[in-house]
Amino acid sequence: MEERLPKGTLGGQAVMEGVMMRGKGLCSVAVRRPDNKIEVSLEKREGFGERHSFAKIPFIRGIINFAESLVVGMKTLSYSSTFYEEDEEETKADKLFKELFKEKVEDIEIGFTILISVVLAVALFMLLPAGIAEFLSKWVKNHYLLALFEGIIRLIIFIVYVLLISRMEDIKRTFMYHGAEHKTINCYESGDELTPGNVALHSRYHKRCGTSFMFIVMIISILVFMFITAEQMWLRFLLRLLLIPVIAGISYEFIRLAGRSDSAFFNILSKPGMWVQNLTTKEPDEEMIQVAIVSVEAVIYGKEYVDAVNEAQGIGVNEEAEAEIEDLDEED
Repeated sequence: MEERLPKGTLGGQAVMEGVMMRGKGLCSVAVRRPDNKIEVSLEKREGFGERHSFAKIPFIRGIINFAESLVVGMKTLSYSSTFYEEDEEETKADKLFKELFKEKVEDIEIGFTILISVVLAVALFMLLPAGIAEFLSKWVKNHYLLALFEGIIRLIIFIVYVLLISRMEDIKRTFMYHGAEHKTINCYESGDELTPGNVALHSRYHKRCGTSFMFIVMIISILVFMFITAEQMWLRFLLRLLLIPVIAGISYEFIRLAGRSDSAFFNILSKPGMWVQNLTTKEPDEEMIQVAIVSVEAVIYGKEYVDAVNEAQGIGVNEEAEAEIEDLDEED
C-alpha cells in the first residue's frame, strides 16, 4: 500500500492557469498551457527551517515561513506567467538592465516586486486603518474601543479589496484554481483516490489557507495593538510596523495547530477565516482539477512521474526538435 504523506505536509498556491504545490522538500508547478497541455516542473526546495534548527522554534518559524512563502509564491507566479506572455519589443532600458545584472535579473525583479507589494500592503492594511483610527480619536477617547474600530476598518478594507480584484477575469480564474488546489489537498488528506470525480466532491475551503492566515493576522493585530499606549502618533505607527512579525508568528502557530487538528474547538475558531475563503476560492472546472492533481502527484511521486507526464504529452524533447526545424526554415 502506498505510504501517504502526514496531514499538514502539503501546501500550495494558485498561479496563472495552474497550481503550485510544496511538500517533503519538493516544490512542483503544473500549468495548463495555451495549447491545453499540462506542463509540470519539479525542484528540490529545502526550506530555511530545514537547514537551521533555530528556524523551527515556535513563533520564529512563522515569520520565516511567511517570508519564504512570499518569495516562492512570487517566483512561481512569475514562472506561470511566462506561458502567457505576449511578445513585446525589448527596450534599451531592458537590455541595459540585463547587461548589468546578467543571470540575477529575475531574482532582482522578484525582490523588487515583493518589496513594492509589502510596502503597499502595509500602507493599505496597517497604516491607513491606523490613520483613520487616529482621526476618530478626536471623538472616541477609549483606547480599547479605538483599537477595535481600527481592526474592523482593516477587515472592511481587506474584504473590499478582495471583492474589487475578484471582478478581474484573470483573478476569477486564479480563484478557481485556488479552489482546485484546496479540493485536491482535502481529497488526498481524507484518504480518497485522486481522481477528478473524487476531488470535485471535496470542499474548496481549507483551514491552512493563506486567506485564513490573513484573517487571523487581522484579528490578532486587534489584540496586540491594544497594548500600544504611546502618546506620540509617529511612535504608535512605528510600533505597529515593528509588531508585524510578532503578529505573523502568532497567527502562523494558530493556523498550524488548526490545520493539524480536527477538534471542535479549532473547527469553530477556523470558521470565520474559512467564510472569507468564500471570496478567494471559486468552484473549479474539471480541467483545473486535473492540473491540481498533477501538481500534487508530482510532489508525491517525484521526478519519474513528472518526466512521464511531460513526455506523454510530447513536452520537452519533441518541442526542442520542432523548434530546431522552425529555426532551419527561417534560415532558409
